[in-house]
Amino acid sequence: QVQLVESGGGLVQPGGSLRLSCTASRFTYNIYAMSWYRQAPGKEREMVATITRGGNTNYADSVKGRFTISRDNAKDTVLLQMNSLKPEDTALYYCNVRTGVNILRDYWGQGTQVTVSA
Repeated sequence: QVQLVESGGGLVQPGGSLRLSCTASRFTYNIYAMSWYRQAPGKEREMVATITRGGNTNYADSVKGRFTISRDNAKDTVLLQMNSLKPEDTALYYCNVRTGVNILRDYWGQGTQVTVSA
């Protein structure tokens, strides 16, 4: 059973930085992509950043130039470096792993809270 463990959330002032980490359990096979999503109160869950097995990245327009997604060589850990944080970035951040070849399946972490406030 795939399990995702997230860490790195917390309280930070505007303009500050945080780095989120997500590690998948061993034997998480056929990873197609690893992503970070976030959900703010009263908002829909949105994709923040994605990195595919092939190394392609995609970012939400609101975080371009501020956030960077990366992964290690084992492709079982995904990082999200968040710089120049804004209050609008406040949300519960979820790690997502999409697995499969022909049939895709999504797995989600429990979420880590990011709060940007003075």
